[in-house]
Amino acid sequence: MVTNVKQMMEAANAAVPRITPAQARDMIAQGNVLVVDVRDAPELEKTGKVAGAVHVSRGMLDFRADPDSPYHDKRFDKTRPVILYCASGGRSALGGKLLKDMGYQQVHNLGGINEWIDGGGAIEKAG
Repeated sequence: MVTNVKQMMEAANAAVPRITPAQARDMIAQGNVLVVDVRDAPELEKTGKVAGAVHVSRGMLDFRADPDSPYHDKRFDKTRPVILYCASGGRSALGGKLLKDMGYQQVHNLGGINEWIDGGGAIEKAG
């Protein structure tokens, strides 16, 4: 099956619900949510990250999320809700679709970091 980025984005956006910063804050306040920043390190250094978020670049997401991978991050749990974000929502949508394909059930796309900041969300320095 031949596919392109447009088709991949359409499938990702159909599979992974987009949430608002207010919805994300409510989910975070309830606890047991994994917030994942899938941007690259230089982007993270410029803006910081959502307070409490885990940084896993989009290229490493598969490996960190797979319990059978030697690079697995134990914070990734298929029963735990996951919120992803990036710079504009594209990589987080694709990453969310990947997690759904891997068996994660509760995956959400916050969109871009600026939406979080503009919505009054807390930021912390990277590192």
